[in-house]
Amino acid sequence: MNAWFSQHKAALASAFRRLWSTPLNTLLSLLVIGIALTLPAAGYLLLDNLRDLGSHATGVQQISLFMTLDASKKDVGDIEAKLRSVASGKWKFVPKEEALKRMQKSEGMADIVASLPRNPLPDAFIVEPTNTEPEALEVMRKEIASWPKVAHVQLDTAWVKRFDAFLKLGKLALWMLAGVFAAGLVLVTFNTIRLQVMAQAMEIEVARMIGATDAFIRRPFYYYGALQGGLGGLVAAVLVTGGLSLLATPVADLVALYGGNFSLRPLGLAEIGALSAAGAFLGWLGAQLSVSLSLRKFD
Repeated sequence: MNAWFSQHKAALASAFRRLWSTPLNTLLSLLVIGIALTLPAAGYLLLDNLRDLGSHATGVQQISLFMTLDASKKDVGDIEAKLRSVASGKWKFVPKEEALKRMQKSEGMADIVASLPRNPLPDAFIVEPTNTEPEALEVMRKEIASWPKVAHVQLDTAWVKRFDAFLKLGKLALWMLAGVFAAGLVLVTFNTIRLQVMAQAMEIEVARMIGATDAFIRRPFYYYGALQGGLGGLVAAVLVTGGLSLLATPVADLVALYGGNFSLRPLGLAEIGALSAAGAFLGWLGAQLSVSLSLRKFD
């Protein structure tokens, strides 16, 4: 076991030395890998922020429940009990007196409200379900509409469905983009390792003559590819974080103009780790393919 660890430690150290021995080439390779990983990572983060922005938009994922004008306090209590039993989320009761006061404060509505003989507005509930899938919202809307003393249930399902369809299309495009750039990353690593194998052809021949196994020969190249990909993933995380920091203030100002309060969510530590791990895996895959094909020439 100690020998196995020693061999892997030596292979890892050899990979570090190769990276450090050609700093300019290493820097250029990391930038290429980082840019290749930046676009899918930025697309993922953009879609995630768009989903958060959609959930913060007023009324986008809310169900408005309007009661009949003759509904009593007991009827309101019954509706609250039903919401407590079926709505996995939160809701807010808006009494008709409060709704009338809000209308009265609106520009140009004070005189109109004052001339009304009685309050024409109903009691209402604003429901914010936990499950915001369009199908789940529609099912809840139909169920609420069937309750007694409920006059109208409002849900902009068309907007929700369009937004959900846009996010699904964006995810599909993102997966396609990620696949293209992942293939490019594998090819970059493949070519880099192939050149290294050709440059060390004599060393490989000598190592085989003295009894070195294929696993021993391959191991440093595998570590090199994984290290290069992993570091490229960290470069991508830095590029994405830098881009978000530049966009944070303009986006917040734009949302504020529409009366909202939203800030871009940066990459989390788990996402940075996943990005680096994805780069390391793709780098290892490119190295594995390259070494397997290149070593056939020595058979």
